[in-house]
Parts: sequence; structure tokens; C-alpha cells
Amino acid sequence: PTCRLHMLLQLSQLNTQSPDSSTKTGAAEFPLWTSQRDAEVKLRMGESGVAAEAPLTINQMFTSAVERFGDYTALSWKEGEQTKSLSYTDYYKACRTAAKSYLKLGLQRHHGVCILGFNSSEWFIADIGAILAGGFGVGIYTTNSPEACQYVAENCKANVIVLENEKQLQKILQIEDQLPHLKAIVQYKGALREKRPNLYTWAEFMELGRDEPDAPLDAILSSQKPNQCCSLIYTSGTTGQPKGVMLSHDNLTWTALSTAKHVRLTDATVAQEVVVSYLPLSHIAAQMVDMWVLMRVGGATHFAQPDALKGSLVDTLKEVRPTAFMGVPRVWEKMQEKMKSVGAKSSTLRRKVAAWAKDVGLQTNLTRMNQNTATGQTPFQYQLAKKLVFKKVRKALGLDRCTKCYTGAAPTTKDTLEFFLSLDIPLYELYGMSECTGPHTISRPDAFRLTSCGKEIPGCTTKLNNPDEEGNGEICFWGRHIFMGYLNAPDKTEEALDAEGWLHSGDLGKRDEHGFLYITGRIKELIITAGGENIPPVPIEDAVKDAVPLLSNAMLIGDKRKFLSMLVTIKCQINPETGNPEDELTPEALEICKKLGSTAKTVSEIAGGRDRAVHAAIQEGINQVNKKATSNAQCIQKFVVLDRDFSINGGELGPTMKLKRPVVLKMYKDQIDNFYKDVETPADNQRAPK
Repeated sequence: PTCRLHMLLQLSQLNTQSPDSSTKTGAAEFPLWTSQRDAEVKLRMGESGVAAEAPLTINQMFTSAVERFGDYTALSWKEGEQTKSLSYTDYYKACRTAAKSYLKLGLQRHHGVCILGFNSSEWFIADIGAILAGGFGVGIYTTNSPEACQYVAENCKANVIVLENEKQLQKILQIEDQLPHLKAIVQYKGALREKRPNLYTWAEFMELGRDEPDAPLDAILSSQKPNQCCSLIYTSGTTGQPKGVMLSHDNLTWTALSTAKHVRLTDATVAQEVVVSYLPLSHIAAQMVDMWVLMRVGGATHFAQPDALKGSLVDTLKEVRPTAFMGVPRVWEKMQEKMKSVGAKSSTLRRKVAAWAKDVGLQTNLTRMNQNTATGQTPFQYQLAKKLVFKKVRKALGLDRCTKCYTGAAPTTKDTLEFFLSLDIPLYELYGMSECTGPHTISRPDAFRLTSCGKEIPGCTTKLNNPDEEGNGEICFWGRHIFMGYLNAPDKTEEALDAEGWLHSGDLGKRDEHGFLYITGRIKELIITAGGENIPPVPIEDAVKDAVPLLSNAMLIGDKRKFLSMLVTIKCQINPETGNPEDELTPEALEICKKLGSTAKTVSEIAGGRDRAVHAAIQEGINQVNKKATSNAQCIQKFVVLDRDFSINGGELGPTMKLKRPVVLKMYKDQIDNFYKDVETPADNQRAPK
């Protein structure tokens, strides 16, 4: 079988060895972007360096990995007490088998295979199998409602849906009749409760393609081009439905190469990199690291348990001892909270030693940071602190082999960054978006600054558009990592990409004199929670106002926070002269209060939860909205009724009555901070971060 596999590898490389000639010679024929599923785009090739590397398809990158790292472990996971694994050779074979199974099920070219479940070897094989067969790999968040799943599956014209278990199956069965392109469903964990036509277990699915001939698949592989779409990442729109970010083979294979070079990952032939896969694979960050970057260097991916974010992650880290680890801010915050609570219970002497060590750690690391050195002269005190404290902390977290700890997908607070830096665990911030295939800038040991998200990965360029006097401008990206376009949405694609092909991020940022990029604000109003979940506030605010007609304004809070909360105001009389809000309720509001059994006639009788009946009615309305939320992370956990309504004179509203969010955040800082005072929060038991 190995001999036959080697022949197949040579064949598939021969078939697609030279990058599609059109991307070199006739590149001008193709536009930089498209919104059509079967179109080709012009690649943003550079003259030299990484940007000039020959474009590859996913199959070419994979076959090259098999040739170099065939016998190395590619994937591993726990089944009970046993650790199971797949080598690169067997991993590639499994992906080919899955591809042949899809073809037998009738997967059409440029149609989606949706994958709905927690990270596993089956998730990877289902995704890559779909790409090899000429379809699109399409991840769906496990917390999505049936309606949200239906939207994605229909938008990508999914022929097959691969899902984890009975719970996810039930969602799809509710919407199955609204999916005209769907031909089969595959469940990869647990037994099937009932037999249904076109419903397969994972074993049955893999059996379909096992003895199928290679020729039809090889013909598809040889026709694939690096400048064609192979993967869709669905991203939250500020308003309305998510958009399907089209990523080409080159987007994935090139970004994986540039990232691996930038962060200096080692080839498995020297020392194998190991990561733990636990963040949702429907998000580009996890997919890029766990699937594609590691394939470039022959790394091993170990799958965490599905309850990783409810507490089992550290146990997995201690067992696997990864060499690199990516956490979203909420993961690092939870580790920080846990360590602080353990520390508070230790003896006085231990607390004193820890405080001394952290002081030494912070000073040593800040000095290193300012000198741009990963190592350097280390004082005796630091060596002692390392022996007494730092090594023990790393061991307790399972990070004793981890030379690269990353944080991204949402901004990390300075408090958390300094906490870990003081324990000799620098967190390297990275920045990017689905539309640039994940990373654009990444910090690293010899080039990082607190609160900066680092410098560009090789072959990528940043432009600050229309900078103000302080140098803050909209961050725009250029490089081979820029997406092809949004599927079926040319207008939205033109909003994201300007005429020259620069990707506009919607984020404001500036550079310091050393070229480090700092994010200073958001042009768009999208809320990014501490868990990295992207949440468009307007639809949620509107839904609450609809559900509770007593409300005048509602503002969702949650940027960099652990969960969502809301400030609301009550409909009140407006002074006709000044335009200022008054304390008296409007007639409509009085009527509503009466129906609720409240005698309130003014805002001050209601504000701050003073009126129980009104408070309960608002809570009930919020509960109704939460029931329809796309995911747990989009549920409102707390709210407060403010003392007065928003107004232009008050500063909360602009001249067109548009909510000035940054102003409101400052004005009501105390009320907002009050929401997040407790360490244990409802968000701690919520879904995996996005």
C-alpha cells in the first residue's frame, strides 16, 4: 500500500506540479476578486521572498508533507484512557477515501460540505476530503441555531452535512426540508438513534469510498488551481446574515507558509511542533493554526476533549505539553483568575516569594522587550525566580515545553498581558481577520510590545488610510492572504476591497516608530467579546426594543467583556424648548406601566430596578430575545435602567440621532463596571469562543 501511495503522490504532484499557468502568464485575465463560486482570481504575487513562492493547491501541500513527514504523527486524540493517532501517510489516505465517498454521494464541484461538531480527526478529514473532491470545506459553529445552520448550508449549496452527534443531528433534521441541495448527512460520533435514508455513520461513510477507483479523484485533483476557492469561513455581518468568506487554495497554503516562517516553527525532521486543538474550527484562527500551518512543518495536532473550555483544557495541556499554544483572551483570563484564587489561599511565605518572583519576572521581561531580544543577560535573581516559581507555574499549566503562547481573536487587556509576563510567560498578540485568511501581524519573542499586535507576516503590507493628527487611520491589508470575495455578495465584497484591491479592516490603528501596530478603535460597531465572539449589536438592540415597547434606547455592552449586558432607557417626555429628556413618562409608557400593575409615573421611580413589575417585564422581554439568539454568547446576561434617556444635548446621540457608543461607554462607566464585578460570571459556562 505504501508503494501504491507513493505512486499516487507522484501522480497527483505531476498533475498539478506547475502552478496554474494563468496565475503567472495570463494573470491579467483574472480580476483580484470575485463572488462566484467557480471563478478564478489573480494572485497578488510578489517579486521576491515569500511573496514570490510558487502557488500550491491543498493537495500539493499535503502530498509534499506526506513525502517529507510520512511516518510522523499528524493527529492524535484520547479514546477513554487510550491515545490514538494517525501518521501523515494514513491521514492523507483517509482524506482521499473521504473524497471518494463524497463523490459517490454526489458531491458537485464548488458545492459545500458543512461540518458541525467539536474538533476531531473526523472534522479534519471531512474538511480536507471535501476540498480534494472539488467541493468547499464549510465549518458551522456548534452553538448555531437550526435557522443559522440552514442559512449557511443553503448559502453554500451544501450537498453533504457532517455532524458530531444526535444533538446536532436534531438541528439539521428540523431544517432538512429547506435544503434542496442536501444529498446526505454523516454523523461522526455516537450511535445512530434511528436508521434514515441518506444518513450514515462515519464508518459507513468511509466504507463508501474505500474501494472506489482513483482515476476520477485524480482527474479532479489535476484540474484544481491554486487561485480557485476551496474553503468558506462564515463571518458575522454588522447587520443581517453572515457572509461566506471565499478562501482559495493559495490563500490557505501560502498563509500557512508565511506564518510558519514568521513564528519560526521547526520542521518535524528537527523537532516536532505539537499543538492542542480546542478553539472552534469554523473560525479561521483555529483552522489556520491546527490544520494548515502545522501541515507545512509536519507538526502534530492533539484534539482536546469537548468540555475543554469548561475545565478539562489544562489537564489536556499537562498531558500533551504543547510546544505552541493559542488562546483567546477569555482563556488566558480564566487561567489568571484560577491562579489568583489558588494564590490567595497559599501561606504568607509562599505569597511573598510569588510576589517577589513576579516583580523580577516583569522587570526582566520588560527589559528584554525594550531591547528586542528574546534572551540576553539574565540576572541571578531571575534565574532563582525561574527555579522557585516560573518553572512550577509552567508545569502546572502544561506549558513547560511551550516556547510560543499566542493570544488573538479579540483584544487582550494590559492587566492580563502583564500578569503572564510577570510569570515569565509572554503572550504574543496576533491580529487579522477571516478576510485575510487569519493572521496579518504576529508578535514574537524578539519583536513584541505590550498591547501591540506585532508586525506583518512576511509578504504582507499594511496601509493606514486617512490617518488623523495622532497617526490613527483605518488599517488596510495587502498580500496573498487577502480573500477572494464574499460568496454571492459582490456589493459586500466591493465594500471590503477598494479599487486597488486593498482590504479595509474597519479597525483604526497606528504604528510606533519601530513599526509595531496598535489597534486603537473600531470603525464598525461589531462587538468582540473576551471569548472572541463577533456580535453585531444593532439587531440585538432592535429586538429588545421590539420586545419591550416601554424602552426608548438600548445599548449592548460586551466589547472585550466576558458576557453581554445592556443599558436601557425608558420612553419619557421631551422638553420642546431644549430637546432634553424629562423625568415624566410618555402617555404610552404610562399605559404600559398600568397594564403591568405599576403605579410609576416618572423615570426615577423605575431606574435602577426600583419598580419590580417593570423590571420583571424588561427581563421577560430580554429572555424572549435570548431564546432566539444565534448562540449563548449572544445572550444578554444583565441590564440596568438608566436615570434618563439619551439625547443630542446629553452627548449620547449624534446630530442624526445615531448612538455615540464610545461616549456612552465613558458616561456610564460605573454602571457598566458594576455588571462585571464578580469573578465568576454566567459566561464561564458558555460556548467555546469564536
